[in-house]
Amino acid sequence: MLKNDLVQPFQLPDPVLRIGSSLTAVCTVSAELEITARSLYWTLNGRRLARNTYRVLSPTESSVTLHQLNGSLQQSGDNLVCHRSNGEVLAGSCIYVGSPPEKPTNLTCWSRNTKDLSCRWSPGSQGETFINTKYVLKYKLKWYGKEKDCEDYTGQPYMCYVPRDLAIFTPYEVWVDASNQLGSATSDVVTLDILDVVTTDPPPDVLVSRVGELEDQLSVCWGSPPALKDYLFQAKYQIRYRMEESDEWKVIDDAGNQTSCQLAGLRAGTVYFVQVRCNPVGIYGSKKPGIWSDWSHSTAASTPGIERSHGGSCDLKPSEHNSTLRKELKQFFGWMRKHSYGCTDVSIKLYDQWRVWLQKAQKTHDQVRLCGKASAAIQPSTKSLVWRTRTLSDIRCTLSEPTQWLLLLWH
Repeated sequence: MLKNDLVQPFQLPDPVLRIGSSLTAVCTVSAELEITARSLYWTLNGRRLARNTYRVLSPTESSVTLHQLNGSLQQSGDNLVCHRSNGEVLAGSCIYVGSPPEKPTNLTCWSRNTKDLSCRWSPGSQGETFINTKYVLKYKLKWYGKEKDCEDYTGQPYMCYVPRDLAIFTPYEVWVDASNQLGSATSDVVTLDILDVVTTDPPPDVLVSRVGELEDQLSVCWGSPPALKDYLFQAKYQIRYRMEESDEWKVIDDAGNQTSCQLAGLRAGTVYFVQVRCNPVGIYGSKKPGIWSDWSHSTAASTPGIERSHGGSCDLKPSEHNSTLRKELKQFFGWMRKHSYGCTDVSIKLYDQWRVWLQKAQKTHDQVRLCGKASAAIQPSTKSLVWRTRTLSDIRCTLSEPTQWLLLLWH
C-alpha cells in the first residue's frame, strides 16, 4: 500500500472480497496539506472513477463506494488509488475480488515408464477464481504409507509430475486440494495402480510409402515405443488418415499389434496425411485396457496418379486410345457374361463395378496385410492369398457369384 506521512491509510487495507460484494474506502488527509477532501478523486486500475461514487465525509475525508464488484482483472489485485487534484498519489490499496475454489474434477493420471506419474485435473465448473488459488496434488499408498505432495508443477496448468520413487503392484490414492483466501475444496479420491495407467510416447519413425503402382493403397510402418522396450506387454495400434484438402480423419481401430499396415480404398493421385498412436495393454499382466498415447506427427505421401498426369510421358494418340478402349470393352462384356445374368440394360454403374473388380484382380502377390474396407489372409495349406470384398448393392441385375468373391493370388 502506498503511504504518505500526511495521509492516513485506508480503513480496510488490501481487502479480499467475493464477486458481487460492495466496498467503501476512505482517504483521510492532514489539515497541514491545505487541501480539501472535495478536491480529491479516485482511480481503479488507472481509470478515473465517476464523481457520483465519491462522498465527502468531512473537510479532510473522502470516501468511494463500489457496488457489485467483478472479479479482479489480475491475480496481483486491483489498484484503488486516492489522488489530489494535480494527479499526485496520496494513498492506495490492492483489492482482491474473486471466489472460493470449487471442487477439482476430472482427475486423470498416467505413467510413461511405470516409474513416474503425471496427473491432470479441471478446476471446477466455473474454473477461474480471479484470485491466486493454490492447487496441491497429494498421493499415498492406499493401505499404508505417508501422505506426500507432488512438487513439479512446471508443465501445463492444473497438472503435476511425480518423477520417481513409486511402487508397482500396490494401489495408490490420489487427490487434489485447492485453496485461496476465500475458502478451500478437495477433489474426489482416485485409486489406481501404476501398471494400470501406463501409456507411451507416440510411435516413432512413422513412414508412409506407395505399394508399387497400386492407385488405391499406401503402406504404413512405424517403430515400437522405446520407453517400454524392456517390459512385457501387448501393444495395440490405431491409425488415422485424411486427404490433404480435408479436415476429416478416418480412423482404423483394428490395426492390431503389428508395426505395419496397408491402407486400401484410397483415391488415386491424392496426398494423404497419416498418424499412428499406441496403447500398451497388459503390462506385467494388468487387466486394464490401457491408455492411448498422443497421435504421432503427420506423415504425408501420395497415391500414384499425380506424376503420370504431370510427368514427361506422352499422351496416347487417338488411335492408341481407341484401341485401348475397344480392348477394355471386350474384357468388360466377357466379364459381364461370366458374372451376371438377367440384366435388361447395361448401366454405367455396372461398368464401374467391373473397373473396381479389374483393379483388385491386378494386386500383387506380396501384399501382407490390408487395413480398412478389405482384409487379406494367408492360407497355409495352399500358400495362397485370399482376397475378400463385398458385392456392391447398386448393380441392377442378379450376380451369379455368391455375396463374397474369392480371388486366389498365387505366390
